[in-house]
Amino acid sequence: MPGGPGRTAKPGERLPARDWSAVAADVRFAEAMVPHHRQALEMAGLVEPRTAARGVRLMARQIALTQKPEIAVMRDWLDALGRAALPDHGSHAPGSYGMASPADMTMLRAARGSAFDRLFLQLMIRHHEGAMRMAGEELSGGRDQRMRLMARDVYSGQGIEVARMKEILDGLCADPAECPHPGR
Repeated sequence: MPGGPGRTAKPGERLPARDWSAVAADVRFAEAMVPHHRQALEMAGLVEPRTAARGVRLMARQIALTQKPEIAVMRDWLDALGRAALPDHGSHAPGSYGMASPADMTMLRAARGSAFDRLFLQLMIRHHEGAMRMAGEELSGGRDQRMRLMARDVYSGQGIEVARMKEILDGLCADPAECPHPGR
C-alpha cells in the first residue's frame, strides 16, 4: 500500500495483475483526439506563408513535432482494436473541445500578418484547452495504460504550449481589448 511499510516478497510471490484492458473512455479519447490533432496540424500548416512572427512560427513547428507522432500512436492503437479515428470534420461540434468552426478556419486562412498571428494564437489556445479537457476525461475514466500515458503527455505538453502562446499573444497585443484571450 502507498505510504505503508515495505517488505520483501517471498520467493515465487507475484503482485496481483492489474487490468489494463481498454474501456469506452479510452476508445472515445483516441477516436476523437486524432481528428482534433489533425485540425491543429491544419492550423499550424497555415502559419509559414502568413506570418513573420518568429514565436508563432516556432509554436507551429512544435505543434507539428508533437502531434504527428501522437496521431500515429493513437491510429496504431485503434487499428489494433479494429477501430478507426472519427472523420476529420464533424467529429466534434464546432466549438466543442476547442475545435475551430468552418467560419473560424476561413477567417484564419484569409488573415495575414499580425491579424493572422492574433487569430491563430486565440484559436490554438482554445483548441489546446479543449484537448486538455479531453485528456482530463481520459485520465478520470480511461484504463488503458498507453492511452492514459498519451493523455498525460497531451495534458502537460499542451498546458505548457498554452502558457507560451499566451505570452506570445500578450507581446502582440498592445491594447488588451484588441485581442482578449482566456486567462487575461
